[in-house]
Amino acid sequence: MTDPARNDSRFEEIKVKGNQLVAKVREIIEEGNARRIIIKKEDRVLLEFPMSVGMGGAAAALLLAPTLAAVGALAALVTDVKIIIERADVPATWKEAPPVVEPPPESSV
Repeated sequence: MTDPARNDSRFEEIKVKGNQLVAKVREIIEEGNARRIIIKKEDRVLLEFPMSVGMGGAAAALLLAPTLAAVGALAALVTDVKIIIERADVPATWKEAPPVVEPPPESSV
């Protein structure tokens, strides 16, 4: 499922009912750290859309309103679906930053 050329991504899979689909997709959009969202029924891709990097919260929900409308229409037609979320994986150097150590104060001897 992962593209070998894009090894800086991780995938998350969530199973939801059709009536929960729009709320879950909106929640993922508002988190702001997803690259792409794929909605599948069994092995068939029903909807796939990319996310802009750095766009989150209310701005994302506003700009993606047509996409959310399409997700809502899809939710009316399906019962159980899988949402696959491609997230940008944070490099290990960002995860564990070294502690900040302040130099000792200079003595005035």
